[in-house]
Amino acid sequence: MFADEWDDIFVNYLILMEKRKILVIEDNLEMRENIVEILELAGYSVLSAPNGKEGVSISQNEKPDLIICDIMMPELDGYGVLKILSKSPETYTIPFIFLTAKAEKSDIRQGMMMGADDYLTKPFDANDLLQAIEIRLEKSKNLKKEYSSDLDGFAQFIDEAKGYEEMIKLSSDRRVRSFKKKEIVFSEGDHCNGMYFVASGKVKTYMTNTDGKELISGVFTQGDFFGFMPLLESQSHNDSSETMENSELIFIPKEDFYSLLFTNRDVSARFIKILSKEIIEKEERLLQLAYNSVRKRVADALLKLYDKFEKSDQKDHSFVISRDDLSNIVGTSTETLIRTLSDFKQEKIVELKGSLITILDIGKLTHMKN
Repeated sequence: MFADEWDDIFVNYLILMEKRKILVIEDNLEMRENIVEILELAGYSVLSAPNGKEGVSISQNEKPDLIICDIMMPELDGYGVLKILSKSPETYTIPFIFLTAKAEKSDIRQGMMMGADDYLTKPFDANDLLQAIEIRLEKSKNLKKEYSSDLDGFAQFIDEAKGYEEMIKLSSDRRVRSFKKKEIVFSEGDHCNGMYFVASGKVKTYMTNTDGKELISGVFTQGDFFGFMPLLESQSHNDSSETMENSELIFIPKEDFYSLLFTNRDVSARFIKILSKEIIEKEERLLQLAYNSVRKRVADALLKLYDKFEKSDQKDHSFVISRDDLSNIVGTSTETLIRTLSDFKQEKIVELKGSLITILDIGKLTHMKN
């Protein structure tokens, strides 16, 4: 493992690699020290653990950029380490490479099915080790980077995920479908065959009570995904969706969504964050509906809509929304909303011109909602 060929290898890696933190979990002392020495010579910051339990603890505290872990270890084996780390949002996305002394396909298959990113079979040479690490770090870096919230950014996100997981067969026909204003995207009770991405425009999701009154559950603009909750729950749509203006949407079939979600941990982590944010926002909204005054709810809705729409049509703190839609977001009657907006206008907090709302004093609105 320590030949003269190292000089050329390390010259290249020292130039290319940033200072990354790698954790090595290996119970064999000689093997562990050899791997640590290789990685340190290659310019990495290296942590090490002699068993799975210590490895989990170090991972949770240090958040390494990559983990190299032996499978067969006392106390807690590599499968157990991966299972524990996969349950935490803070360690779920860390690239994970298994080390195994066995070349049996069943061991390799089990590790990859659990979410491992790669594996190395002992014995391996330095070049194989360093190349595996470089590939995983580069893929993780690219999939975690920010993408523009438009059609090009979406295409880049899908294409890069596809390129990094050859097993994933994603739809190559990502056609943009145009919707007119107030056109239904899906209805409550419809079978869910996929999710949507907003290429342009605005879309709302809403629920209707027995009296026909709407309550808007979400507003989505350029760069947003929506309609994926039923896919995660294997249910039909529990709300409806309608465009708020002329919009362009991309439909993503459920098979492609599942491939993205379950085959690549970086991609699935991104959707988990989206899902977590959506759940938190809905919980906050329920509390507001239960305890906040109409003035507070209107103030909060205006601030959130301004923040939501500022990427697309915000000019001088202005955005366009109908009184009916705004009242359905606030959870009050249109008449009550109009009276509240009139009060805000008299207090010089907002300016009203038809469906155009201009926020004149963000500070007052922020103070009012708190």
